Amino acid sequence: MATQLKPSESLEGQVSKEEWQARLDLAACYRIFDHMGWGESIYNHISLKVPGEEDTFLINPFGLLYDEVTASNLVKIDVEGNNVGGSPYMVNKAGFTQHAHFHKHLGGRADAICHVHTTATMAVCSHKEGLRPISFYACNFQDQIGYHDFEGVTVRAEEGDRLVQNLGNHTILMLRNHGPVVMDGTIQGMFVKMWALQRACEIQVATLSQGEPQVVPQEVIDVHQRDLSVMASQGGAGVFDFEAWKRRIDKIDDSWRH
Repeated sequence: MATQLKPSESLEGQVSKEEWQARLDLAACYRIFDHMGWGESIYNHISLKVPGEEDTFLINPFGLLYDEVTASNLVKIDVEGNNVGGSPYMVNKAGFTQHAHFHKHLGGRADAICHVHTTATMAVCSHKEGLRPISFYACNFQDQIGYHDFEGVTVRAEEGDRLVQNLGNHTILMLRNHGPVVMDGTIQGMFVKMWALQRACEIQVATLSQGEPQVVPQEVIDVHQRDLSVMASQGGAGVFDFEAWKRRIDKIDDSWRH
């Protein structure tokens, strides 16, 4: 069995500057997710393509909690599952199978990917109608989400083609009765998308508990999405959000930088 919970030697200076920055960003993202309460014991994953390399990405070591992830103990693997970075840690097959297929086939729109099991997102994934247009945040995502029927734990490579097919041209795939997969060309964009999706799902769960919701009409959704795209360009697609949360986790524990 691979080594677990062993402090790793810092890789700073041993990998390219681009890879080290990617490691820092991904480790920070794991700590932010942990702070938000989006972790799921030692399970679930956030992955990030290694800049300047073909078909390699970084992912969390299997067996570590999100608050134990650091820049140096992230595992570097290729899309075939080979450990190409010399890490002593193993990778959860369920994480590799799903994430690798998206990284391999979707190009730049899936350079950063997360899969979570938060209560609110799983609840909406399990709702017959999925995410409904009943809040500000939910309107962000109307007609921009794919849905994939539950087939059991995602460890079989042959399911990958169906995942990509059901995703279509979108960047969010709601795995029914399971949880969402959120992706973007940057880790900052993926994070802010996940944040807004989580809020949309929390609000839907709360609203439906009160009875029949007020649904936003399509013409209003269209205007909302048009204006939102203009506003998003001012914040660098999540850059301001991501940097703000990095400052927060640094105040709590900056060991992720190791």
